[in-house]
Amino acid sequence: MRPAISVIVPMLDEAAGIQATLQPLQAWRAAGHEVLVVDGGSRDASVERAAPLADAVLHAGRGRARQMNHGAAAARGEVLLFLHADTRLPADALCALQPALAAGAGWGRFDVRLSARRPLFRLLGALINLRSRLTGIATGDQAIFVRRAWFEDLGGYPEIPLMEDVALSRSLKRRARPACLRTRVTTSSRRWEEHGPWRTIVLMWRLRFDYWRGVDPARLAQRYRTRRAERA
Repeated sequence: MRPAISVIVPMLDEAAGIQATLQPLQAWRAAGHEVLVVDGGSRDASVERAAPLADAVLHAGRGRARQMNHGAAAARGEVLLFLHADTRLPADALCALQPALAAGAGWGRFDVRLSARRPLFRLLGALINLRSRLTGIATGDQAIFVRRAWFEDLGGYPEIPLMEDVALSRSLKRRARPACLRTRVTTSSRRWEEHGPWRTIVLMWRLRFDYWRGVDPARLAQRYRTRRAERA
């Protein structure tokens, strides 16, 4: 039988956490859904650790957008859910998603919380969710889901080095507002903790503003890598 949902997980050197991401998805597999991991050239034990917990581990050129498109091309589901390797779905995620799909949602995302327990990080998660609800733009950390037909009509993710999730959201929003599920996924707060929460917020808002005004995503990606290296 054709699985209703294909979960696509792009991965690169995630041996430390990939099993924790994939373990909650075993209930999805048992229910007839599909889990595909797409590796972008990991040099650690990511592939070996992911393989027993996925229907397939695929290989693609490095780049999150390229990896997700590769997984989508191989997927058999009518709905595609893109899950970052450092983001974990809660136990009730499937129960939250299915009513939205049954009601006709063409695409959407989950609310998000950051993994750190400090109050500041709880506030940041709430602000991310509020911004997304107001703007109709989702980020990859929020586990974006979309009907295959819509995804294919748009040509998938634009294969750019940064902001591919924002670009896809913009295109999807022209068709319909997203279904904003209040069930929360948990995403790693490591980049926020390593580089400072407020510095990370300012950097990401600057990058999004420059993307909005037409700056080449390749330049934005280089700036992002440079800033992270400076603060490492």
